[in-house]
Amino acid sequence: MEIYLVGGAVRDGLLKQASRDNDWVVTGATPQQMADLGYKPVGRDFPVFLHPETKEEYALARTEKKKGHGYHGFVFHTSPDVTLEEDLARRDLTINAMAQDSDGNIIDPYGGRDDLKKGLLRHVSDAFIEDPVRLLRVARYAARYAKLGFTIAEETQQLLKQIVTSGEVNELVAERVWNEISGALDEETPSVFFIALRQCNALAVLLPEVDRLFGVPQTPVYHPEIDTGVHTMMVVDMAAHFGADTSVRFAALCHDLGKGTTAPSRLPKHIAHETRGLAIIRNLCERFRIPAAHKQIAERVCEYHTHCHHAAELRISTILKVLQALDVFRRPQRLDNFLLACEADARGRTGFENSAYPQADIFRACFMAANQVDIKDLVSSGVGGKEIQRQLKSRREQAIGKALEFFKSGE
Repeated sequence: MEIYLVGGAVRDGLLKQASRDNDWVVTGATPQQMADLGYKPVGRDFPVFLHPETKEEYALARTEKKKGHGYHGFVFHTSPDVTLEEDLARRDLTINAMAQDSDGNIIDPYGGRDDLKKGLLRHVSDAFIEDPVRLLRVARYAARYAKLGFTIAEETQQLLKQIVTSGEVNELVAERVWNEISGALDEETPSVFFIALRQCNALAVLLPEVDRLFGVPQTPVYHPEIDTGVHTMMVVDMAAHFGADTSVRFAALCHDLGKGTTAPSRLPKHIAHETRGLAIIRNLCERFRIPAAHKQIAERVCEYHTHCHHAAELRISTILKVLQALDVFRRPQRLDNFLLACEADARGRTGFENSAYPQADIFRACFMAANQVDIKDLVSSGVGGKEIQRQLKSRREQAIGKALEFFKSGE
């Protein structure tokens, strides 16, 4: 019985980066032996155990064989005779197919250490194409390690295209796709994930709403980058640069989806793209069962981001309308998330990356002023029903008006 540290922990150790978790492979052991040592079995498809103290996962060495379609179409074989090299052979990339023994020695049968030095994401074997999830994982690694100069090997790129043309990518489970998308959004340069999918033709299959943005022109005076797809990628990366949470980054991805439905005769203008994007977001969120909180912020950013850009020019009633639509009087955090996405949109343009965004300050000041209106005071005054709502709206508008006057006088 031998125990090896494998996968990401070995890779990250060689890259001198903090590892997200530790995974272990055990050779020469049976499930009963593991149980006798106090390990708790948790695997359903193949024997995986939790360490009695650290609770880290220890899996018996295994091989796998493709028997059906999709991620679940595999038959696994475990036995004390399965070698470490056989177990590593079933892994996706060479940089993930390394192990470390108890003495700290690196076992690297497939050239992972060399590929780390070259900055290459390269598959271990042609069995790579049997699991469509690997397409998403490679795109995620491309995003994660883009800052280190990593690229996808050309031969691996060809296999990614094969996964798409074979139809295997269509077998991906919705929840698994969203799990990979949300993980990619949390990377430092999430745009690389979507571009990698586009390069192997997977974006058109998985996210046609995003794919159709590429090649759609915008007015150059406002968008020097012109291409809507390029702009969207810049906005997503800007949201990541701000350290925004996943819901804001998702909103950044979706904010201009309506531009993909603009009639060619109307280009490069995109009149009413804000409202046209709403149904697209709803369909996307339903398809991948995306959390409600993500859907809600994406819808509000899509519908009102241009309102925010023109904050200084808006009517008082319109500013209050936006604040109410965001439900910020009950959920104040929504305003910060909305404004982060709007600023990412404004600065996610060629030449505007370092521009100031005073519109956010205007909206914050208007909210703070309106939020000072005491509804309890209205209730205690004896008015009721619709009159409370009318007076509350009137007092909030007065407060917003004073906040706007302050900004204008400051200018």
